[in-house]
Amino acid sequence: MIGYLEGTLKQLDATRAIVLAGGVGYDVRISLSTYYKLEGKRDVSMEIHTHVREDALALYGFATPEEKMAFERLIGISGIGPTLAQKILSGIDAPDLADAIARGDARKLSSIPGVGKKTAERICLELRDKLVIPAGEAMPSVPTRTSIDDDVHSALINLGYRPKDADAALDAARKQLGGEAEFSALLRAALRQLTR
Repeated sequence: MIGYLEGTLKQLDATRAIVLAGGVGYDVRISLSTYYKLEGKRDVSMEIHTHVREDALALYGFATPEEKMAFERLIGISGIGPTLAQKILSGIDAPDLADAIARGDARKLSSIPGVGKKTAERICLELRDKLVIPAGEAMPSVPTRTSIDDDVHSALINLGYRPKDADAALDAARKQLGGEAEFSALLRAALRQLTR
């Protein structure tokens, strides 16, 4: 099983990265949290969870051991597969997830697309004492991009938010950060608006 991967970043988008290592291109599924940390880098390293099913083998990559731990705890819950766990970690980073679970804040979790009220309550109940993560450090900013509002809006729609909600969150994030905010900061701020 693959547990760690280090190599050259060949391709990167909001949900996957292709990493070249030893002449092989590994297709790794990632969350938005990991995407922010890999963006703009050439050489990367990731913690890997190898998910094996009868009909498929998939690699899930994480920029931090804490995110990998959160992912593995989430998929240990009945009814939560790797795709939903990855969606959850795109909507809320691992330290905030641990904090929401510790406080029993099912409402915050159910604001993530794909997570219903019952699933959010089950996550809080089952992981209450199993997911303890120290508060994360601030992520480094990346260079400013031009005309990124449409890109952020599109990313929010792809994550399952309704266009109307994405518009409102984007407007609030833009007001909060000003006109010079880059893609990752603007997307993070919009996601914070949506998971309040």
